[in-house]
Amino acid sequence: MALNERLSKFKQQQERCQTTLSSIAATQASTTKSHNAPRSRPANAPSAPAKQIQAIKFSNDTERLQHINSVRKSPVGAQIKLVIELLYKTRLAYTAEQINEATYVAINSNKAVFDSLTNNPKVQFDGKRFSYKSKHDLKGKDQLLHLIRRFPEGLPVVEVKDSYPTVLDDLQVTILFLV
Repeated sequence: MALNERLSKFKQQQERCQTTLSSIAATQASTTKSHNAPRSRPANAPSAPAKQIQAIKFSNDTERLQHINSVRKSPVGAQIKLVIELLYKTRLAYTAEQINEATYVAINSNKAVFDSLTNNPKVQFDGKRFSYKSKHDLKGKDQLLHLIRRFPEGLPVVEVKDSYPTVLDDLQVTILFLV
């Protein structure tokens, strides 16, 4: 019996939240319409057909919002790790807004994260965009071979393994070629 009562209370709460969300959406829609078209119409004129406001499901977005909250509440180191993983996997330059869209890490509003990223040796920051920076700026097999020849005593794999995505395959082929 207690479960049924709790369920009905929960449903009532969901309905209240749905009503609140709908009223907020309607208010925003009417505010937008009044800003976009500040025309006055006669009182006896028929109103224009109102767009059907799409009902917002309260629970549809809950999981995403919880994920955003957990990322933003996580320690600075965890947020930096998320950003560096994104930069490493894609090898593209991102603005702070693009990083926020992809990882939910708000770099502009968190000074500790911003400072840590700009001072991180694995991150290149040009004043606007963040990108991944490996120890050796290699773009292909030819540059890898040239680097290996510059170090006849050997080169740790750790130093080159993050240079470009297929570096380990190229390294194995190059080693077989040199032997």
